[in-house]
Amino acid sequence: MRALTLHGKHDVRVETVPDPEILNPRDAIIKVTATAICGSDLHLYDGVIPGMKPGDIIGHEFMGEVVEAGPKSTLRNGQKVVVPFTISCGSCYFCSKQQYSACDNSNPVETQDLTEPLYGHAMGGLFGYSHLTGGYAGGQAEYVRVPFSDVGPIVVPDGVDDEKVLFLSDNLPTGWMAAENCDIEEGDTIAVWGCGPVGLFAIQSALAMGAHRVIAIDHYPRRLELAGSLGAEAINFTQTRVGEALMEMTGGIGPDAVIDAVGMEAHGFAPDNIADVIKQKIGVAADRGHALREALVSCRKGGRVSVPGVYGGFLDKFPLGALMQKGLQLRTGQTHVQRYTAPLLEKIMSGELDTTFLVSHRISLEDAPGGYRNFHGNQNEWTKVVMRPE
Repeated sequence: MRALTLHGKHDVRVETVPDPEILNPRDAIIKVTATAICGSDLHLYDGVIPGMKPGDIIGHEFMGEVVEAGPKSTLRNGQKVVVPFTISCGSCYFCSKQQYSACDNSNPVETQDLTEPLYGHAMGGLFGYSHLTGGYAGGQAEYVRVPFSDVGPIVVPDGVDDEKVLFLSDNLPTGWMAAENCDIEEGDTIAVWGCGPVGLFAIQSALAMGAHRVIAIDHYPRRLELAGSLGAEAINFTQTRVGEALMEMTGGIGPDAVIDAVGMEAHGFAPDNIADVIKQKIGVAADRGHALREALVSCRKGGRVSVPGVYGGFLDKFPLGALMQKGLQLRTGQTHVQRYTAPLLEKIMSGELDTTFLVSHRISLEDAPGGYRNFHGNQNEWTKVVMRPE
């Protein structure tokens, strides 16, 4: 089959690789009909996520048609399914609490040791996101093996266009959980750093949950325009001092809750970010946390901090004093996708949520290297890329 493989920093190739096979009775094989480039795929593309090997198949947002199912899978050939990027067994301690991304059984024993010393516990399994998370082949391919297929995939009703439901695999539930972690109350103002796909879905979700006001922070005009189309007010951080603007916009109180949808590769020329960029390039630090620092300092006293942005290593100049002295609550984590797919599918089908507004480009799998290059380098115009392997 054809698949997109990573060979190093900014080096992705479409190659012919062996077809996936059923390895466990609970497996299924999916013929991918649509897949997308996620913002977190750019961390792989930039070479800042450890644990990748040359030739790894990447991609964790995908859906498709079941073409083979193991004897213990609940799927049937011909069903159209969306597959969560988190791989979960459904029966361990964490899955029983619906903390699916913390699954204890999806990261194989031979790769658990890669994260246990770093984080204290082994990470759960993820599709196409390094050998730290199990080394599973990703979905930017013609076919993919789906472990625990009786737990993760959600069956899509017949006749539904792929683009309406594709983002159930990651971006939509990630934005939804980011907003949910804000414990939004009537009259709340929510500030969102980053208007990429997760940030935009977090804005949409916060408003759907009853936020009185959402303020979007970015520097790409088109992405701020998309945020505005959802009902958010905009701050361009290249033109405005974000902290001062937020205080002014909230009557000197600060946002009730803040969302960092940027993560480990913050942009801009703030002094702390310039220092982080230098340290990241010479390999003495893994994360550029300017957005998180700014969010923590900007949040009102007693407020809530939600971090869906991806971080992988260590961060210095972390404003721990602001977190403690202001009594902030901090929530973060990989998304428990399986918890959200069914209720969010209902909202899509009822028309309550539109997931297609941010798609800017549609390309074939063979054009994926160019898609990555543009999604990375032309982020104002390339807001979301959907690929079709067929």
